[in-house]
Amino acid sequence: MGIGNNERRMLRAMLSDSSKDWTLEDLLTQTGWDDQVHIAGSGTSLEEAGLVSITEHRGTNVSLGDEGQKASKEGLLEARIWSWLLSQEVENRTMSELSSTFERHEAGPGVGLLKALGVTIESGTLVAGDESVIVSEIEKRSEFINSLSDRPAEVSELDQEMVSHFSGRKGLIVLEDRISRTWTLTKQGKSADTSVLEDIEMIGEVTPELLQSEAWRDAEFKPFDVNAPAPTPSGGRPHPMIALIEMIRSIFLEMGFSEIEGDFIQSAGWNMDALFIPQSHPARTMQDTFYLSDPPQVDVDERYLDMWRKVHEHGHDTGSKGWGLEFDKEESKKSLLRTHTTVNTVRHIAENPDEPSRVFGIGRVFRQESIDRTHLPEFYQIEGIIHEPEANLPMLISTLKTFYSKMGFPDVRVRPAYFPYTEPSVEVDVLWKGEWLELGGSGIFRPEVTEPLGTEWPVCAWGLGLERLAMLILELDDIRELYQPDLERLGRMPIL
Repeated sequence: MGIGNNERRMLRAMLSDSSKDWTLEDLLTQTGWDDQVHIAGSGTSLEEAGLVSITEHRGTNVSLGDEGQKASKEGLLEARIWSWLLSQEVENRTMSELSSTFERHEAGPGVGLLKALGVTIESGTLVAGDESVIVSEIEKRSEFINSLSDRPAEVSELDQEMVSHFSGRKGLIVLEDRISRTWTLTKQGKSADTSVLEDIEMIGEVTPELLQSEAWRDAEFKPFDVNAPAPTPSGGRPHPMIALIEMIRSIFLEMGFSEIEGDFIQSAGWNMDALFIPQSHPARTMQDTFYLSDPPQVDVDERYLDMWRKVHEHGHDTGSKGWGLEFDKEESKKSLLRTHTTVNTVRHIAENPDEPSRVFGIGRVFRQESIDRTHLPEFYQIEGIIHEPEANLPMLISTLKTFYSKMGFPDVRVRPAYFPYTEPSVEVDVLWKGEWLELGGSGIFRPEVTEPLGTEWPVCAWGLGLERLAMLILELDDIRELYQPDLERLGRMPIL
């Protein structure tokens, strides 16, 4: 008989009384199972084999809600107010006395319930009508609630008038549709031979050890449905952003660059003045930059403050005229959350002015941006420089094209642009789905930037947006999807 061991056990149990309509509880007891899943699965298989028929019974259970549980212990609201009313002298059966005895949320609804039973209000006094009718209805309602305190009941077994009444009152009863089943042996099932229903050893997993032996030749195999839906494995994996950062890091390291890091908190001097951004620049206002109140200032070497002042005010000896504006050293000391990772590279140059270097960094930066599908106030930037005597623009462009090619974007172009701290300046575009998309800025640091740092060598520099690159690689339309705690959506993203 081509059925499994669970089906054999259930069939043996039902053959102990072949004419019986078996309930779930009966089958659990007879088979010794404690999980109804076995009954449901085995019963379906036996029905498909023509050995069992399944009958569904639909009904509605009625049970007490939270307010109903409370009423079964303390009494219905109308019963409690009626009891109070009978205990008072006629002159004390007033609304004011009632309100002082019961909570506000009980007094109003309670009076409404009693008025529906025949109680009236005359000059602020509660007046009872036919007391026997009121008492009879309250007792009827109380008995109904108490009858449900032990266990739920089938709606067809209850007083339909009471069910209708309490269904209109919040939280007293709960109506829940239910389905019950019975399993009955068919003619074919009743004629099954119990002698062939003993459990047999069935192989559910084909292993190399099994195939290497001869045991599989006479073995019984559990049937497999190769078309059945299977769950998608959901083992641990790096977050897509972490995976992308590691990919970028490995590419730059492979290209011969070294990685540098820096602090989130910087001075305005290193974050902006060192990059020849004028102190009147809009990016320095509170609208674009997160300034800090603790600490309000960061110490800056006086040597750099003096050099930046000369360069900003009149260009010093860089060949520039500067900005022609008075330089405020106190403004330069203000503390802020870095607005770009370029601050790391200029500090690296200042610390190593005479050493050729090719370095990069991947770090978070902070700007006061309105959150939308392409902007966040906190995001990642890919920063890098080439600092050596022969650094030039073709070297910069070649480096960026190589990087993006390794990232899967072979078509790269650069366009002239303007940044306060580079000259020439170029923006970097990649071709994606037939469109050119801008992913970052780059250029050669101006002498106003490099000479105060102690070097006269050219510096190729770039700053690229990581989230925008992630949107292309992961095919996202909204940058916020990267940071939503939706494990299912994150699990569907490509593995990098």
